[in-house]
Amino acid sequence: MRILIVYGTMYGQTRKVVEFLAERLRQSAVVEVREAGAADDVDPADFDGTIVASSMEMGSYRPVVIKFARRHLAALDARPSVFVSVSLSAANRRHREAAAASLQKWLARFGRKSGWTPARVEHVGGALAFTHYCFIVRWIMVRFARYGGYDTDTARDHEYTDWEAVGRFADAFLASLGAGAPATA
Repeated sequence: MRILIVYGTMYGQTRKVVEFLAERLRQSAVVEVREAGAADDVDPADFDGTIVASSMEMGSYRPVVIKFARRHLAALDARPSVFVSVSLSAANRRHREAAAASLQKWLARFGRKSGWTPARVEHVGGALAFTHYCFIVRWIMVRFARYGGYDTDTARDHEYTDWEAVGRFADAFLASLGAGAPATA
């Protein structure tokens, strides 16, 4: 069983999610991980399944991920493939309905830009990377954090990823490919 994971990240949380997925999937499969900008020589058609992951900032997924999906649309449609959307909106508990509506709007925009409508989308909570933001982005994100009920301490980063849910997603993806889920400790 061979699985390809292609991702795009801005501040690194999507990379952490992908590394977690790869580690979990490697218990039952051979996994190749590539940043979307460095994936020109890889073809999803050469794999049993593909996971495409992208962070979302300010209502848009990473352009390099959109480009990858558009370029490999036929292969993504021909084999099992899923999209992992990493965002703070996925972790929003205070305004769930509004966050869900925003996620659907941004996913539709991704589909229009890439041409790809994934059979499955997994929304994963992201992080507030305050220590990596420039002054203006930090200022904007503090206001967003207040509205969403997130932490606003800018002296450190805050992670909202539900790692157990990511593990369950990895197991379900393996099962969809016909591989048994790995034994958990």
